[in-house]
Parts: sequence; structure tokens; C-alpha cells
Amino acid sequence: QVQLVESGGGLVQAGGSLRLSCTVSGRTFSINRMGWFRQAPGKEREAVASMSWSFLSTSYAESVKGRFTISRDNAKNMMYLQMNSLKPEDTAVYYCAAREGFGEYGSWGQGTQVTVSS
Repeated sequence: QVQLVESGGGLVQAGGSLRLSCTVSGRTFSINRMGWFRQAPGKEREAVASMSWSFLSTSYAESVKGRFTISRDNAKNMMYLQMNSLKPEDTAVYYCAAREGFGEYGSWGQGTQVTVSS
């Protein structure tokens, strides 16, 4: 089992920046890929960014390309999401998730709220 805890959310004005952190513990050796997802009120959860845990390849939603950066720190077992040029439409609860093997994302954090004011 993998345990995930997000932090770093908050309230920021449009154009500002936030960095989300995800602390990873447990069966970290079994992780194949990790990602950040978000869910806004009344909307479905969407993938924001993901990273191969071994090869560091990344992918991003079109809506955040050029503004968000996913990264990790092996030594600290941490994953990050640097969010720049934030827009009100980025307002959502952000979740980190881990995938063991090649199936669904099976481990999720509790979420952290990001609110961007206009």
C-alpha cells in the first residue's frame, strides 16, 4: 500500500503561483507512475500532470502546459506541482495519486484546496 499526503494549497490571486507537495510513503518501490488530478465543484475529476516514477517522463493537460511543472525529489520521497500564472479556472481540490503496475491509480491523497481569485 502507498500512502500519500498533499500540502501547499491555499488562496492566491490570478497570475500568482503555488507549489503543491505530496509526501509519499509505504510501498514506494512498487510505484510505476504518479500524477496530480483536480476536481472543481460540479465537475468531473481531471488529470493535470503525471510522471513516470522510474524514467521521469511527464505529461500535462493542455490547459496547464507551460504553466505547471511536475517534479519529484527521490531523497525526500516527495512529488511536487509548481503552478505558475494561475487562473480562476484552476480553482479545485488537487489530489496526488500513485499507480502500481499498469492499471488504475489505486492510491490517493486526501486532497488540498486551491482557490484562485480574479
